[in-house]
Amino acid sequence: MDASQTPGPFVLRIRLGVKLRRLRESRGITAQQAAKAIRGSDSKISRIELGRHAAREIDVSDLLTLYGVTDPDQREALLTLASQALAPPWWQHSSDVLPPWFQAYLGLEEAAESVQSYDTHFVPGLLQTSAYAAGLLARADFAADETARLLQVRAERAERFAASGWRLDAVIDEAVLHRPVGTHADFAAQLELLRDATGRPGLTVRIRPMAAGAPLSPAGFTILRFADSELPDAVYTEQLTSASYVDRPADVARYAAAMELLRESSRPAAQTAASIDAVLAELG
Repeated sequence: MDASQTPGPFVLRIRLGVKLRRLRESRGITAQQAAKAIRGSDSKISRIELGRHAAREIDVSDLLTLYGVTDPDQREALLTLASQALAPPWWQHSSDVLPPWFQAYLGLEEAAESVQSYDTHFVPGLLQTSAYAAGLLARADFAADETARLLQVRAERAERFAASGWRLDAVIDEAVLHRPVGTHADFAAQLELLRDATGRPGLTVRIRPMAAGAPLSPAGFTILRFADSELPDAVYTEQLTSASYVDRPADVARYAAAMELLRESSRPAAQTAASIDAVLAELG
């Protein structure tokens, strides 16, 4: 298996957390009792079970003992999972300039079987040119060194996603095609890349015309779906200084229904290249 297709540590933490939560609940043990066993707090148990905190092998061993797991093979499998989940992610070299909420997204995106996105302001991150991304970062007032490292992460993110097989279905608001970023040449190059990308297997791009009216969502969002039954489908929404993750089935279903309506009110994917060419012709 290609390295980019191997589950990253963030995903492994989620798998481990799900298994530990199921064991705890099946034994009727409270989070407070579990926390006491590892000399921690209720919130630490919650973070471990949600995959938001890497669990030390010694803590996992103590929890398994508390939960009455004595089978050597089962213990070994879970301890190995805990060890693998402690490995640094591929973006570790730039973790100091990446917000924690975006690091969590990178781990989920890489593990997703499919990614559906609705973008209202920018070209989707996976389809941005370096110059376009640099133009966006320039407006955020990053230092030159930080910008270079963020662009490196962007490039590696797209490369790894492509290497594991494109599985992106994107709806882009038509306004994005008329909102220049960077120089005239930079923006034209971005539109050309977006147009040419529409022919890639596993990648679908639809343009939602402004004439379609107001969107059903006040902001863009991304739906991540997983083949792994232990990873619940999730919706990711990004704000200026934070992000939100929704995985309650009823909420995910609402977003999925909104996404379907957005797709239905967009031009067919077969017309995307022509739509972008029309904008390029206007740019000259």
